[in-house]
Amino acid sequence: MGTVWELDFYSRPLVDETQKKRWELLICESPLSVSRSPESLFRYSQYCSSSTVNSTWLKEALSQAMAEASTPPTKVRFFRRQMNNMIVKACKDMGLDAQVSRRTLALYQWLEERMTTVYPNEPGYEEAAVRTPSIRYEIQAPRPLPDALEGNKWAMVSLAASDFADLPEWTIDFGESFPLELLNLSGDTVIPGVVIYSPRAFPIAAWMSGLELGFIKFVPNPRPRLILETEDDSSWVLADLTTERSVNEAKTFEEQKGKAGGAHFLAVQSSPEVEAFAGFWLLPELNLR
Repeated sequence: MGTVWELDFYSRPLVDETQKKRWELLICESPLSVSRSPESLFRYSQYCSSSTVNSTWLKEALSQAMAEASTPPTKVRFFRRQMNNMIVKACKDMGLDAQVSRRTLALYQWLEERMTTVYPNEPGYEEAAVRTPSIRYEIQAPRPLPDALEGNKWAMVSLAASDFADLPEWTIDFGESFPLELLNLSGDTVIPGVVIYSPRAFPIAAWMSGLELGFIKFVPNPRPRLILETEDDSSWVLADLTTERSVNEAKTFEEQKGKAGGAHFLAVQSSPEVEAFAGFWLLPELNLR
């Protein structure tokens, strides 16, 4: 996948000497492996006056960040849909693919950290302006999976957080993960997951790898379903839950996910007997409101 950056360009709870909002660009490298040390991630920050907030300033700042990074990005993720046009244009001008994503865990945590340890110590801090990083999605009806991907068996399973230490050694064709230490989970924390079994495992995993995967959630109404959230506001029906047992398993899945800080996984295999994975994604469900 190459190097991926997570980016946020937005106003902060700070004002300048003219009482106008101060903006800031934050860039954080995406940890794409469970074994990646969060301390080793590239970070870049730069303040911007409200009078110069535009794609030209952002392009120049991106150029500076790329000059400082040991490895330039091949892709940029951002979570604020309202900044889509400006970010996409600046990135395009730099030859970068930019996409709204729900996988900005490292950036989200860094931003929360700065809200408590950095901005309160800056001049012009306004405590009343502090707010949780937000991302608002228009509710879209979940779409059925493409016809060629339907009719598969699936199961809800779970692993201990400590089991993921060996994940880099697993045979996986398509996938992505992140270091669980970002969520401060103990080794015995239960990480729930959904496994799809299909003789078409490889094309299913290949199709999923082309999506910006977000997270899986249980939706009880209007009918019980497992939904896969992707991109900014797209969603797909992974499974209809037609039995009381499957509904209860889905409720347990949500409870375990909550206790694991939103961590869960999606796997694709040709059969339960095969140890290799056509696809395996460790997914975070961020508490973005």
